[in-house]
Amino acid sequence: MRVSVFGLDHVGCVSAACLARNGHIVIGVDAEPPKMAQASIGPLPVLEPGLDRLIAESTRAEKFRTTVDARSAVLESDVSLICAGPSSNANGSLNLRDLDGVCMQIGTALAVKKDYHLVVVHSSVLPGTVEGRFILLLEQHSDRKAGNDFGMCMIPALVRGNSGAEDFDHSSQIVIGELDTRSGDMAQRLFRAIDAPIVRTTIRTAEMLNYVNNAFHAVKVTFANEIGNLCAAHGIDGQEVMEYFCRDRRLNISSAYLRPGFAFGGPRLPKDLRALTYRAKEQDVECPLLNAVLLSNQKQIARVIELVEKTGRTKVAILGLGFTAGFSDVRENPVVRLVEMLMGKGYQLRIFDEDLDRTRFTATNRFPLDRGLTHVLKLVRPSLEEVISESEVVVIASPSHAVRNFPKLLLNDQILIDLAGVTRDVTMRLPQVPVSLNEDIREGLRK
Repeated sequence: MRVSVFGLDHVGCVSAACLARNGHIVIGVDAEPPKMAQASIGPLPVLEPGLDRLIAESTRAEKFRTTVDARSAVLESDVSLICAGPSSNANGSLNLRDLDGVCMQIGTALAVKKDYHLVVVHSSVLPGTVEGRFILLLEQHSDRKAGNDFGMCMIPALVRGNSGAEDFDHSSQIVIGELDTRSGDMAQRLFRAIDAPIVRTTIRTAEMLNYVNNAFHAVKVTFANEIGNLCAAHGIDGQEVMEYFCRDRRLNISSAYLRPGFAFGGPRLPKDLRALTYRAKEQDVECPLLNAVLLSNQKQIARVIELVEKTGRTKVAILGLGFTAGFSDVRENPVVRLVEMLMGKGYQLRIFDEDLDRTRFTATNRFPLDRGLTHVLKLVRPSLEEVISESEVVVIASPSHAVRNFPKLLLNDQILIDLAGVTRDVTMRLPQVPVSLNEDIREGLRK
């Protein structure tokens, strides 16, 4: 394919070099003429092992060149890859001036181009930017229509500093956020030479993924540093601790616990986290990340209460109490906490839990009643149908076989808040309520 790459910083240079090496014809464009001249003659303005060689070989093979003429670059290519990165304003917001300028240049060129053209955003922008801003700029300056005259995609740039070419060649997956199928099909052709799974999704999902990746990398660095500081205060080798920690690929370095849902609880996580942060305080070791975890966990419960309050309904069903194995240990159960807070606010609650054998809660040797849960147990009903039929808002707090098969029982005027992600593939039916409320509920469903 013929590809014009706008922006020759790290991501742009790596992408241009690898695409050209893979057989595509690449034209590099940048707002800074000295940078383009340097890219043509080398060395590149990017510290990346082997990148100079790749560009030199592609240039000799007439697979890569640069130009100061953005219009000709668009007219002579099938795909425009926008790699120019946004800068930060003083308040932390994104400065999209350079990206806006690139969109205007591409749009102006599309105004005189007859053939279909694909525009791919390959830099970090917040969700909603591509569809709510860039597409509008392209349409305004081209007098063309997205989806008909040109395509649009968002592809996260999953490359690291000093190893971008290796990451490009050995990607764990290539995520294509597509405006439509035609756009996604054309974007996928760019990566035929790469042996990696292709994931096709919405543009907004791809936009968000960029930030999720980088935020989690930052969290990992900070977590490791705080643990290292705590270890040092105890005369322990933090590198050794984290080496053993990383060997657990089933729970620690895995997808375990990385599913959006409800708050954590149980007999171990809150207790151990509090003990660790208290010890850090005793040792005068600051751990702001670890200290923030329990507060964030409490806010997750508050968020659900806020969603329920915004519905304006009073009859609420809670599906699943989320008890741990054996039912006997309910310490710091977040669902019980949610139930108690809603009760305190005057909501009429009904609870269903298919794994709950109420007879076990009457045997003091199994579950002492003096733990004060009789007020919760009185709300439990044996029938899922009964619980749903008597409610206006249905909250799925924990998954179970019965709950996974319940959507057919939901009435048209009921509001569903799924905290367990069990109805991801089911079309949600929301009542006619203000748009802002629907958006809040959908956000809760996504979370």
